Amino acid sequence: MQAAALDRALLQAHAVGDPVALARLYTLAGDLAEARGDIDAACFYLTHAFVFALQAGSADSGTLNHRLWQHGREEPCLQEHMT
Repeated sequence: MQAAALDRALLQAHAVGDPVALARLYTLAGDLAEARGDIDAACFYLTHAFVFALQAGSADSGTLNHRLWQHGREEPCLQEHMT
């Protein structure tokens, strides 16, 4: 997905308050930033993805937490606190 299309999709997901889509889209933005070596931007996006995944009750929250932990940006969450 191109940056402009991703931005539009993020704005739309915010407009309708869709935490599942927001978690997915912010994860994609984080993946793209990480692929280009911009770890600060990746962690910014992944933090947003993590928050929305938690809000949505998504199983992806554990993976996102782990990715942030790998970059020194988060402490590991206990599984019982993520449900």
